[in-house]
Amino acid sequence: MSGRLTVVGLGPGDDRFLRPRRAKRLRAQRPSMATGPILDRVPVREGQARNPSGNRVEGNRARAALAHAAQGAHVAMVSGGDPGVFAMAAAVCGEIEDGPEAWRALDLHIVPGITAMLAVAAKAGAPLGHDFCAISLSDNLKPWELIERRLDAAATGGFVIAFYNPISTARPWQLGQAFARLGRHLSPTTPVIFGRAVGRDDEAVTVTTLDKAAETPADMATLVIVGAPETRVIPREGKAPLVYTPRMAATVSA
Repeated sequence: MSGRLTVVGLGPGDDRFLRPRRAKRLRAQRPSMATGPILDRVPVREGQARNPSGNRVEGNRARAALAHAAQGAHVAMVSGGDPGVFAMAAAVCGEIEDGPEAWRALDLHIVPGITAMLAVAAKAGAPLGHDFCAISLSDNLKPWELIERRLDAAATGGFVIAFYNPISTARPWQLGQAFARLGRHLSPTTPVIFGRAVGRDDEAVTVTTLDKAAETPADMATLVIVGAPETRVIPREGKAPLVYTPRMAATVSA
């Protein structure tokens, strides 16, 4: 039997985001690998080995999955959201590049999921209606100085910005620093959306402005979207406001 590795994105959390193709792929694999909380979302299947690991050992997890597959196993590498967005698909590809030749011969499938910024945007309205970008605020794999340069470039370029990994116990200051950096370029009234645990039972979406954003609680389950100068908020009596970015950008003077 030839080996196969399938990297599957589960979406943001609710089973309704687990599309039939992904469920079918998961049923077809024997070993499943992911962080413990992500693996808990995979339906238990008779005869399936489950191999949880911590969220800071992506390389180890990818190498273990590839080694299993190289022995002829059909392995599922499970990721929250979309596996190609700040997640396991890049780790797997990196290990294939640096690993033994046998890993390049494996049958590799990457099955997309709904990434967090799309789930939060859909809850809020259409904040990603025009050009946007995504930035991870974690400096575990890149220096903070590079993050600052990218914040400047995104803000001055007029992009809506989605923040992944906005804050953690080890990084309690970085989200506030990011808002302060953006404040150099953007209006204080720029809309900011906090989407926590969207797609789960305890989801919460908060709409605020850039000058008040640092006062809003956030954690690693939170996705933050900072609007562009064109982003608008539509108040609705008795309902959550709609946040959207028009598809036509403002004219830029020479």
